[in-house]
Amino acid sequence: MDAFELLAHPVRLRIVHAMRGGQIRTTAELCARLPDVSKAMVYRHVDLLADAGILEVAEERRVRGAVQRHYRLRQDRASVDAEAAAALSPEDHRRIFATSLAVLIAEFNAYLDRENPDPVTDLVGYRQHAVWLSRPELEQMITELRQVIWPRLANQPTPDRGQYLLSPIFFPIEPPSADPETK
Repeated sequence: MDAFELLAHPVRLRIVHAMRGGQIRTTAELCARLPDVSKAMVYRHVDLLADAGILEVAEERRVRGAVQRHYRLRQDRASVDAEAAAALSPEDHRRIFATSLAVLIAEFNAYLDRENPDPVTDLVGYRQHAVWLSRPELEQMITELRQVIWPRLANQPTPDRGQYLLSPIFFPIEPPSADPETK
């Protein structure tokens, strides 16, 4: 399976999210992190991600006679490169977008199902804005957002840090005007 096929599944994408930030986790810890997913399904998807090299074994320990594997994410393999993205069909884009939305819904439900969730205190946000941008303005905005987001992707977990799911989504909702007077 290629990276697109592997990441175009909600459970596998949630496992990848859970492993970001340098996390090292066992499959049992991933099961606890994804309580709405059956243990058998988490184990099956961890195996698929490990076989593909997206997860790697960071450490093995003997626990009561069995080998317990601790996995880490291979960040360089956990994305679809620009060339592969350009080769995707409209149906492939629909599928990965639907997967992304399914992951958002599952993660948000898991948050709300925790004991005492507090969206106001936790600064939960789900805003949408429709903005008018030329191609150069869109490229500049994406560059600026990357400058803000990219350094934070290297943040490691600490007792005072919580992991947030950030999902910027860009797509045109109206084509540019063909009227030369509006350009």
